[in-house]
Amino acid sequence: MTSKAQRKECYVYITLPGQTTSVTAGRYVLTVDKRGLPTGRFVYGKRYLERPDAVALDPVELKLTPRVYKTIALNGVFGVLRDAGPDYWGRRIIERYSGKPDLSELDYLLFAPDDHAGALGFGLNTTPPAPKRVFNQTLELSKLQQIADTVINEEDLSPNIANNQVQDLLLIGTSMGGARPKAVVEDREGLWIAKFNRADDKWNQARVEHAMLILARRCGLTVADSKIVGIGGRDVLLVKRFDREKKPEGYLRARMISALTLLHSEDTYQSRDRWSYIFLVEELRRISAEPEKDATELFRRMCFNAFISNTDDHPRNHAFIAKEQSWKLSPAYDLTPSMPISLERRDLAMICGDQGRFANVDNLLSQHARFLLGHEQAKKTLTEMGNFIKKNWYAIARMEGVSEGDCKKIASAFVYPGLGFDS
Repeated sequence: MTSKAQRKECYVYITLPGQTTSVTAGRYVLTVDKRGLPTGRFVYGKRYLERPDAVALDPVELKLTPRVYKTIALNGVFGVLRDAGPDYWGRRIIERYSGKPDLSELDYLLFAPDDHAGALGFGLNTTPPAPKRVFNQTLELSKLQQIADTVINEEDLSPNIANNQVQDLLLIGTSMGGARPKAVVEDREGLWIAKFNRADDKWNQARVEHAMLILARRCGLTVADSKIVGIGGRDVLLVKRFDREKKPEGYLRARMISALTLLHSEDTYQSRDRWSYIFLVEELRRISAEPEKDATELFRRMCFNAFISNTDDHPRNHAFIAKEQSWKLSPAYDLTPSMPISLERRDLAMICGDQGRFANVDNLLSQHARFLLGHEQAKKTLTEMGNFIKKNWYAIARMEGVSEGDCKKIASAFVYPGLGFDS
């Protein structure tokens, strides 16, 4: 660290509603003082503000005004910019293949591929680059799986696979997908997130996650489309990107923010007091075009996570999108059961009632009014969902190709005793 403040900056691009090419929205500057404290600043461009179709980057921090916005949170990165950056897997790839030590948060944004999550992009030029037209095809999944295995095992890549190819093949520009290896692939229907199994998985993660998405849909939740593709005897889960819509001239892009951003929170242990469904539904009601519909949907997702012991329901696994001007809750994604040992108490990642994170029926119902539900309505919703999951999870899992052995491994996740569910 030098004695003088370090300064890095980039331009922020946005693809406006109804468009397939991006425009420059503003400029982001990251400074680090001699104490190592980062500060981020963002300002909208004058030309952008003059556009009749200009929209704010997000409904939380960066309103559509000519002021200079400033943040010291998240290492100086505004939440909506972080949401467009690489996730844990993507950062791992960048760190290994960038050839650059001591990466800053701005470096992660710039090193990531152009096809970021949501509608944003980043670059060093005042004019945005042409949109990416070529994506990995689903036919390349075998090659992608091979490279993912190599990265996971921290092995050396074969000489014919250049570092830039690895980045193009494996990175996905979203912070909402966690640590699993993944890539963006394309077929005639559009863009998909390909999620690969790992050799050390305790069960077939691809099959199980796909089955949970189907189970959630059968419970009445709005979920991302998904399908399983087999390659060389291994399964890959494809999850349809809900922030993209394929058109003959290219892809429409929806703006997107995570619940972490909407909660004004961070993904650190010290910030977990803000990880709350109760706080989230309050913020959701402020930005949603259909607050009652979205609040009810969020309640149902909270209950579903409790019923399947999805204890990884952290705020990056909830998102909000805006295809036009207005915002709404995105389809559900990353729904996976976990196997806590305790049968008496299991906690969700987010506070779900008066008793904190306790995944218990009484706790789930304790703040029903915040979700704009009466007590009897909330209880009926929870009871119907619980009965359906209890009676049907196994049949749906088997129908979606989950093996008998894997069903036995995950069986204790569903409607565990401490939930207090009485059908």
